[in-house]
Amino acid sequence: MAVDFTATYKVLVIGDVNVGKTCLVHRFCDERFYDTYISTVGIDFKQKIVNLDGVPIKLQIWDTAGEERFRTLTTAYYRGAQGIVLVYDVTNLDSFNHLSYWLRNIEENASPEVVKVLAGNKCELAESFDMPFYEVSCRGDVNVQDTFLTLARLIRDLRQRRASLFEERERQSDGVKLDAEQKAENSTSACGSC
Repeated sequence: MAVDFTATYKVLVIGDVNVGKTCLVHRFCDERFYDTYISTVGIDFKQKIVNLDGVPIKLQIWDTAGEERFRTLTTAYYRGAQGIVLVYDVTNLDSFNHLSYWLRNIEENASPEVVKVLAGNKCELAESFDMPFYEVSCRGDVNVQDTFLTLARLIRDLRQRRASLFEERERQSDGVKLDAEQKAENSTSACGSC
């Protein structure tokens, strides 16, 4: 059964090679994560109808190749785009530094009214360094307090674990001293009968 939708929005997904643009599109459209990496050649297309506050909207999502050799081809798709998702890899500083290139590209090739959203991808990789990960904004006061409070909790928990471990070792060493003293007493009393 076909769903009637009231509007179609053309959305472009751009960013450096290997930042996860295709994975982002597949996760959104197919609700799946594909663990294998296949580089997009030129441009790929998917669509999804979403319920936007009770109104069905069709999103045409154009997944662009990040490789430099395809950039001339993909800039043609900027025309007519109402929205752009600009993706970078939070574990790759170069992909973040290249955002200014992509923003210039948008300015030169897309409509001045195009809506842009920045997506920092692969945050689970940042978390795999065995430490909490926060994307913060000092200007907007986003996650700043949480970052420091989390750090303070971790320090407190570590100190408590160390204190408990120290107390446990003290109890064990006291027990070892008592055992040694009892063995010494037993050996002298046993020798006294010799």
